[in-house]
Amino acid sequence: MFVSMKEMLNHAHENKYAVMAVNCVNMEQVKACVESAEEECSPIILNISPRQMREHGHSYVLTPMVRSIAERAAVPVAFNLDHGAAYQDFVTALQSGFSSVMIDASSCDFEENVRRTQMIAALAHGCGKSCEAELGHVGNADAGDDSNSDYYTNPEQAREFVKRTHCDCLAVAIGTAHGSYPKGMIPKLDFERLSLLAITLDVPLVLHGGSGAGEENIRKAVACGINKINVNTDVMAHAVAETGRALEENPEYSYMDLCMRCEDAMKDFIKSYMRMIGSSMRYTFERTAGAEFD
Repeated sequence: MFVSMKEMLNHAHENKYAVMAVNCVNMEQVKACVESAEEECSPIILNISPRQMREHGHSYVLTPMVRSIAERAAVPVAFNLDHGAAYQDFVTALQSGFSSVMIDASSCDFEENVRRTQMIAALAHGCGKSCEAELGHVGNADAGDDSNSDYYTNPEQAREFVKRTHCDCLAVAIGTAHGSYPKGMIPKLDFERLSLLAITLDVPLVLHGGSGAGEENIRKAVACGINKINVNTDVMAHAVAETGRALEENPEYSYMDLCMRCEDAMKDFIKSYMRMIGSSMRYTFERTAGAEFD
């Protein structure tokens, strides 16, 4: 089923679990995500950033593919613009048929972030789509942004932001960052702040920078109120590592077989992540309710 993120994340919010959002740039990643979701009876969000669309996963190719695969699935599948910034990013995504958009105006001052988010939320809602926003700033791991508490989300400011913008979910900064952390490093997350955000706001909360954040951190973040977790670096790293293993075993591996092997490796990781964040078995009945009627 091809849906917006709104109802999917509201269900996660009410039932205290998180939905995995994976950046996808090709057919293998899309299939790995949706097939994993079906096998785990889990919802799934497919992300793509403006840069990824420009350089490889062009919207005119990926959007019809995502819709075709999603509409055949028995679980909710959303297609979300990740970190949209320029106005044209949102126009392109909504006209192409995305089901959700995320506006990242977190580098702007508060009032400008509000103004831009209000506009894009109204635009998305008018098209029957959902809108994610960001307050605070989730920076880059290689710049050490995860430890800069100046970037962290202020709960009282967040309350005003959500009320004024009508965003459907909010990405918060509590100590994660995008990309790869230095080898051996696990970020320290501000769970006290996260718990206060969850109490203060009655909207689904989003954690960006889910790759490399550590299983204990991820499980605790979900327990404290996170309902959507963005994962890009880890999924792509599994595909790259599997490519290396396959070619080391057999340098004559055919391209199609290599794609299939990478897809299977990504599925193994995605399914285990779904189980970790509690989204598995959310879209199924454990047993039949009784006799069928004509």
